[in-house]
Amino acid sequence: MSEITTEQVAHLANLARIALSQDEIAHLTTELDSIVDNIAKVQQVATPDVPATSHPIPLENVYRDDVVGNTLTLEQALQNAPESADGRFKVSAILGEEQ
Repeated sequence: MSEITTEQVAHLANLARIALSQDEIAHLTTELDSIVDNIAKVQQVATPDVPATSHPIPLENVYRDDVVGNTLTLEQALQNAPESADGRFKVSAILGEEQ
């Protein structure tokens, strides 16, 4: 049974300001209807004793030790810059300022 209609897809496309041809609307109607059907199937087999999960395996953050390594000197960092001033990269003004 089709739950998604071409009129609904056309209406949603209009709300989203997406121009779709009649062929695209027909194709998306079929695709969206299939998605809704598959979601309904999953809801049928979901049982209350199975907790909802967002990931199949537990996630954890993995951190490395924060160790100071070899870094560039100020001169090395600025040596290939087109322009520098006062130990900083010099860039053009932006956001409406005069250049």
